[in-house]
Amino acid sequence: MAEVIPHWLVKQASLSPNQPAIELVDGTVITFNELVEQSQTFARKLARLGIGKGAHVGVLSDNNPLMIVTIHALSFLGAVSVLLNTRLTTSELDYQLKDANVSIVISSDRLLEKAETLQVEQVKSFTTVGKLIPQTVDLVTELDLDDPFTIIYTSGTTGHPKGVVHTYGNHWWSAIGSALNLGLSKSDKWLAVLPYFHVSGLSIFLKSVIYGMPVYLVEKFNEQIVVDAIINRKVTIVSVVTVLLQKIMNTLGENQFPDSFRCMLLGGGPAPKPLLETAKERNIPVFQSYGMTETSSQIVTLSPQDALVKIGSAGKPLFPAQLQIKDKVPNEIGEIFVKGPMVTRGYFNNETATTKAFEDGWLSTGDLGYVDEEGYLYVVDRRKDLIISGGENIYPSEIESVLSGFEGIIEVGVAGRSDETWGQVPVAFVVVHDQSVTIEQILAYAKERLAAYKIPKEIHMVKSLPRNASNKLVRNKLCDLLEQ
Repeated sequence: MAEVIPHWLVKQASLSPNQPAIELVDGTVITFNELVEQSQTFARKLARLGIGKGAHVGVLSDNNPLMIVTIHALSFLGAVSVLLNTRLTTSELDYQLKDANVSIVISSDRLLEKAETLQVEQVKSFTTVGKLIPQTVDLVTELDLDDPFTIIYTSGTTGHPKGVVHTYGNHWWSAIGSALNLGLSKSDKWLAVLPYFHVSGLSIFLKSVIYGMPVYLVEKFNEQIVVDAIINRKVTIVSVVTVLLQKIMNTLGENQFPDSFRCMLLGGGPAPKPLLETAKERNIPVFQSYGMTETSSQIVTLSPQDALVKIGSAGKPLFPAQLQIKDKVPNEIGEIFVKGPMVTRGYFNNETATTKAFEDGWLSTGDLGYVDEEGYLYVVDRRKDLIISGGENIYPSEIESVLSGFEGIIEVGVAGRSDETWGQVPVAFVVVHDQSVTIEQILAYAKERLAAYKIPKEIHMVKSLPRNASNKLVRNKLCDLLEQ
């Protein structure tokens, strides 16, 4: 029998109508009551376009409050939001739209010109929809936790991207698992700056509705805005990736965050240990986490009591998730498998990929890691990023972590390059503070801290590293820099 709950936005609006749901940098506040009214009105306008239960609707938007209104509005119609990465090319987006059976795209005004080049039957901007006359239509009052809510495509670094289907239940359990780990406070306010078309950004706004918590909406990352929000706007939790954390720490300088700031939630892959140790020295509460699109955001996270004693660990699986390193003993590296109600049941219209991804109900993540004797997960690398040199396994993240401790280096990325003798050898790409830093200095630093076979055979100084919309390092594009 399907589990059904009241529509979560309507429920929260009835419980705390005047509580802020979204706060903007300019001081504008949208209460839960206002958010439900705006979303339901927008739903009735979307109905005028023929959108109804089961429709797949593309949403192409930068970080924007109307994007959140649109996603809620689609849920009131029983439609599925297909969230589109704004950085993709037209051909990449067309592939996803066709794969997901999307016939209409709703776009932010700024991206309308790009949206109109897409191969779909209809394209409408937020403003255009806003001018429509609302249609009288019965809106959804209950959510079936088994029903699909969103489709988000994986990054597709190998082969075509796959559409991850998230049910309402996946998002519900992701929010509950996070709350049971980090706890809830009446004073909580979560800053959202990661892209909202990614599950890490979207999940903050769903937590907001489920918890009754305000979100401080930041449309574009700016380290000054983030630091100001924590110090002066009572933000208590921020979700970041490594490069954003580095910029925030540089901007903070010798200043301190207030005691009310309780969590810098760090995702996006293994973080350099020197960065985590510096954060600890400066009393910045960094909680590493591990998750992916398929797990509806974080599925493993350090808890507050472990943040300072398990530096480098992503923590333990959230309640009620499970984790195993298949056929491995503690401290032995292997592939990470996860299981739980926040894990997707599969990929849209792709039974082959779904079957390949699951083994006896466990999701094969493609990531490598180990658990220690106490059950704490340490993520090592993506399996596809592993460098095998002369039969030795080399993990790029380990070299990156070491080199990031060199004072003159701002950013570093490591990838494998083909080699006739060794099969592959590690190559490093670094962004430095100034040009006085030499490759010889970096190599000398590496030789003191790495086994000989792990020392990069080449070090290239570059202006920037390739990153995706979430600012995660895209290692498979590093070697393209050699051709520039």
